[in-house]
Amino acid sequence: MVLPKVWGATLLASLAAAQTYPPDVVDELAKASLPKLEEWLAKNPQEGCTLETAVRRKEWSDLTVEQRKEYTDAVLCLQSKPALTSDLAPGAKSRFDDYVVIHILQTPRNHGSTFFLPWHRYYIWHYENALREECGYKGYQPYWNWDRYAKDPVNSPLFDGSEGSMGGNGAKEEHNGIPIPGAPPPYNMIPPGDGGGCVTTGPFKNMSVNVGPLAPTLNVERNPQRDGLGYNPRCLRRDVNKNAAAVTTANYTYDLITNNHEVYWFQTVMEGQFPQGKWGVHAGGHYTVSGDPAGDFYVSPGDPVFWLHHAMIDRVWWIWQIQDLETRLTQVSHTKTMNNFPPSANGTLDDLSGLGVLAEDVTVRELMSTMGGLGGKFCYIYE
Repeated sequence: MVLPKVWGATLLASLAAAQTYPPDVVDELAKASLPKLEEWLAKNPQEGCTLETAVRRKEWSDLTVEQRKEYTDAVLCLQSKPALTSDLAPGAKSRFDDYVVIHILQTPRNHGSTFFLPWHRYYIWHYENALREECGYKGYQPYWNWDRYAKDPVNSPLFDGSEGSMGGNGAKEEHNGIPIPGAPPPYNMIPPGDGGGCVTTGPFKNMSVNVGPLAPTLNVERNPQRDGLGYNPRCLRRDVNKNAAAVTTANYTYDLITNNHEVYWFQTVMEGQFPQGKWGVHAGGHYTVSGDPAGDFYVSPGDPVFWLHHAMIDRVWWIWQIQDLETRLTQVSHTKTMNNFPPSANGTLDDLSGLGVLAEDVTVRELMSTMGGLGGKFCYIYE
């Protein structure tokens, strides 16, 4: 492989030194693709954003325990600050809840639609920015490389319940499994794992889930409002599940990136083809955590692991884009409504996407590139 100049050799050396897991085929593809990004930037320089200045988002286990704790402390800080969306949602009690409320309100627009990938890119960046600006976090949004932990997620650095984790599994509680709406048997039910109850270990053992549920996968108390936005305090529940994790191994992600050359199929395969019994890595990651609220399609950002999962979704899109930047930085597909219900026009780069009361609407075009997008505010890559 031909390395880009000095920055490239330095970056690859730091990647090799930092990893505690051997690189998988997706990691190798990402590294091998960096010269393509450098070549594109040479032709399309971005003011104030270069490969030398770009933020490096790192995988969870490549952070030190101290760095992981700094991240979870910042999330807890966000959960302690008053909500901005309480007028919209009586159940919102914190800045963390604000992001859950926006996801609930915008789910029908931002899934199975043109906006799925660019909107979530904006959403994650804004959350990362809130952790830094409002809670003094010095790092950047980590991601969850699904493959590293797929064989035994409950004992991984992500879920082992230590102070350097994102919290443990839920206590053992009998249930019938996790239903997958729209999938045929036997793909419509994930067998139960060894959790299902309240998380009792790690940084989020005392966390309160305040809004939802709307589409619960466990038997939890219904929200006092039909829209799920009422106050419904309860514990964080998980059923960390290796059956769901089995569809997130690196071979699935590699095939997703390399075998789908149009964004329509890339996004469709990623989100899942449930009638064909194919969950996709997007659903596979969500259902690896499962529980309440992680298994709830609308309320899933209420589990702090959501943000690492969707940072990985963004990373996979980033790697896919790098394979053909001239084309893929302008490729959008699908219509403007979830699964085209109700029927709507095809989306375009000029359509607006925003975060409600949290952030202004911007064009989809502004959200396509991690190097100079959003008026130069996006300037990051994934290590």
